[in-house]
This record gives sequence, structure tokens and C-alpha cells, in this order.
Amino acid sequence: MALLKDLEWRYATKKYDPSKKVSQEDVDKIVEAARLAPTSSGMQQFRVFVISNQELKDQMVEIALGQQIVADASHVLVFASWDEYTEERIDSIFKLTTQERGLPADKFVDYTNRLKAVYLKQTPEENFTHTAKQAYIGFGLSIAQAAELKIDATPMEGFNSEKLDELLDLRSKGLKSVLMLPIGYRDEENDWLLPMKKVRNPKEEFAIEL
Repeated sequence: MALLKDLEWRYATKKYDPSKKVSQEDVDKIVEAARLAPTSSGMQQFRVFVISNQELKDQMVEIALGQQIVADASHVLVFASWDEYTEERIDSIFKLTTQERGLPADKFVDYTNRLKAVYLKQTPEENFTHTAKQAYIGFGLSIAQAAELKIDATPMEGFNSEKLDELLDLRSKGLKSVLMLPIGYRDEENDWLLPMKKVRNPKEEFAIEL
């Protein structure tokens, strides 16, 4: 029940107190939740950029369509996914897996060949659609971890991804931005959403039992 209580507590914070900062220890926990997230074939097709630099956050306000929370939050996590699948990327994670588990180097050759047969024939756009979905899994777990720590977070899709990619030089890393997650501490006196009731569809409508 603890997780459910944490999720009841959280909301999409609309105004942060810029004077309150999240400790490095807690930031690390929120990022670690994303790192431990399940992904398709365990390939971890996304990365998380942890931004605390105020100048960068200020520049990101315009990119985030004028949303000041990006500048006022303690940190902004940017979830960025592979722009496409490559042989090297597929082989790399399975090489690490065999090394860490003490398995023969060719343990997963048949499996990786099947993955390559599927992904390498797809367009980069099709690849990115799939890798971006993996980022959402880690994103959700980071939000849950933040809630457990009583750290506020605001899920964001509303930003110019091309401009953010340029600002963070993501293209050179073979990545494209998917999501932003400002984290910090709510401004209790000035956040209009804080006193509002959390509203969700009734369970009997949401969960369909067959």
C-alpha cells in the first residue's frame, strides 16, 4: 500500500520553490529507478540527462513553450532514446551481459541475429518509435521513486524536441529527446493545483475484467 499512498500524494507540480534543492543522493535514487527499469530485450534504449545548471535550465524555458517550472525546478531530467538500432548497439548490451554473468561470448548470437533481422530493416523513424516507448517505462519508475521520496515531479511532453536536441547536442550521441521531468519541491503558497482534488476515472470504468 505504500506505493499507492505515494501515488495519491503526488501531482503534476505547477510551481516550484527555486530556493529548495534536491540532494544528490535523492537525484541518484530517482535516476537509478530509471536505470533499473525493464526494457525490450533488456537493451536500455534510452539515457537520462540530469540538468542542474541554471543557465541551461533558463534556456530550456523557451524550448518548453514558456513553462517557467523548467527553470524553477531543482533539476530537470531529460529522457532521450536511441535514434535507431544498429548492430553495434544490439551487440554491446549482450556483450556486457555475457561478461557480467560469466557466460560464453556467443551465448546470445542466435537471439541477437533475430533482433537484427527485425530492427535493422526498419526505418529510423520506426526504430525511434520503439526506443521512445522504452523511455516511458523508466520515466514512470522515476516518477514513482520521486513520490516515495516526497519529491515533486512534473511529467512533460510539451517542448520543442528538435531545439532541445540541439541545445544538449543529442544528435552527436545518436539520441533524440522524448520526455522532460522537472523535479524539486512545490511552492505551497503559489501552486494553484496543490489544493485541488486528484481526479481519475472510477475503478469500475478503468479496470475491465473479462
